[in-house]
Amino acid sequence: MEHKKTTISSAPDTAPYYQEIGKEVEVFQHCWKNHLPFLLKGPTGTGKSRFLEYMAFTLQQPIITVACHEETSSTDLIGRFIIKGTETVWQDGPLTIAVKQGGILYLDEIAEARPDVIVAIHPLTDHRRELFIDKLGTMIKAHRDFMLVASFNPGYQRGFKELKPSTRQRFVSMSFDYPEKELEKMILMKETGIDSGVAKKLVNIANKIRNLTELGLTETVSTRLLVDAGKLIQSGLPKRLSVEVAVVEPLSDDPEIVEALRDLTQLLI
Repeated sequence: MEHKKTTISSAPDTAPYYQEIGKEVEVFQHCWKNHLPFLLKGPTGTGKSRFLEYMAFTLQQPIITVACHEETSSTDLIGRFIIKGTETVWQDGPLTIAVKQGGILYLDEIAEARPDVIVAIHPLTDHRRELFIDKLGTMIKAHRDFMLVASFNPGYQRGFKELKPSTRQRFVSMSFDYPEKELEKMILMKETGIDSGVAKKLVNIANKIRNLTELGLTETVSTRLLVDAGKLIQSGLPKRLSVEVAVVEPLSDDPEIVEALRDLTQLLI
């Protein structure tokens, strides 16, 4: 696994901004107390990663994040032998580090990973809370502060890669979605500093595009894209150009779809 695919972060010094939408904070805290794995389900840009940062601050726990992709294997997570000088030594992977030391191990887009990853984490997602390292022939009991968290985008994965029911049922799960209009407007104002009027226009653009099912977009407008547009506007970039480069262009490479979205957004901004 490339180094950039794994990040190790200590608990944040200050609370990241996160606007609770439902009961996700309370549910997560109870999962932490009961050593239960947690699955975040929902589209890209709905605040899953920010929520996890917020919970890491609340619980004062470090996060080890693994951005899963089609080449992510159990070896990448557990560890491997490497040559160091004239010796062959064992190097722990991010999963093993978290199991030994405690903290939150976050498997982002877990369905993208290879099947052997799922096999490796199964003993950590039930009462055993164990990790078997077959190359060393050892079994490790998880640290009392270890928590396994994964994310999954059902809409994007449908028809491509799905989590098996036997895997999904090993996690306590919560669905994340786009906030209601007023809440999303408040998030934009807090995150970017834009005024209420501009935030309202951005939210209206997002909701208009989210309802355009006839365009066949793979992903729709996320709150993250709106935040990017808001930051550009706040820094002085013209509104229409900000929306074009931060919202319209990231949604599609099809010239006709881009033109249709551009026409729509310019009417609303």
